[in-house]
Amino acid sequence: MRVLVTGAGGQLGLDLLDACPDDEVVGLTHADLDVADEAAVFAAVRDHEPDVIMHAAAWTNVDGCEQDPDRAHAVNALGSWWVARACREMRSAMVMLSTDYVFDGVARTDAAGEPRPWTEFDPVGPISAYGRSKAAGEALVRQTLPEHYIVRTAWVCGARGNNFVRTMLRVGKEQGSARVVDDQIGSPTFTRDLAAALRRLCASGRYGTYHRTNSGQCSWYDLAAATYELAGVEVDLQPMSSDELDRPAPRPSYSVLSDRHARLAGLAPLPQWREGLRDLVDELGELA
Repeated sequence: MRVLVTGAGGQLGLDLLDACPDDEVVGLTHADLDVADEAAVFAAVRDHEPDVIMHAAAWTNVDGCEQDPDRAHAVNALGSWWVARACREMRSAMVMLSTDYVFDGVARTDAAGEPRPWTEFDPVGPISAYGRSKAAGEALVRQTLPEHYIVRTAWVCGARGNNFVRTMLRVGKEQGSARVVDDQIGSPTFTRDLAAALRRLCASGRYGTYHRTNSGQCSWYDLAAATYELAGVEVDLQPMSSDELDRPAPRPSYSVLSDRHARLAGLAPLPQWREGLRDLVDELGELA
């Protein structure tokens, strides 16, 4: 199976390349391909003739997207559309990476009054320009290419990129203290685990929309505390509320994604988030 990875210079893209050792895989970084350039996308797909494109390219700077929504739409919505249109022309399948930010972050409750994780079939309602651009990309891909896998994920962290875990390790060692929000709840996702799951998904032939995160849930504060514990770093860690942050874009307060559809469709769950975190801290050479 010939695989083309867009966004191959990002933390997930690099691990997607590693997850396809037995395939004929080609990775295109942003320097190689600007997905907002329709002609360039069509040319790249014609040149490489992939069986599947793993479309990991995106503009994920949430605050940047809020300040420049046109750019967010051009990259995240139109870029995904160009890839889907090129796939349709070349009879290729497509994996599109999406996000928990397509939901409004206001937790629904179950019969017992407990927060209910978001399913693939809940209506979207993004509250930020980033979320709106990704929701638009999803809609464009669905209407253009039947052979698609739309994969929503959340709180992504890998060994080769800027992310929460690496930031916490740096701040903890440099400053010895940190304040982290404890009122945003989600499902951490580690790129090694996600890349392997995406590789299995695109070989399944079961097109559709899926949620793929590491199992379990926590707050950002919990994730920071677990990171410091695994790394053996003594930090004065204090909780704070989201209201204390001064950021251009709002963040969803409840981002836990249900994997029920994926699990019942026969896809194995990703490891528990603490296992994924331990593997990441170990990969970073920080495990105590």
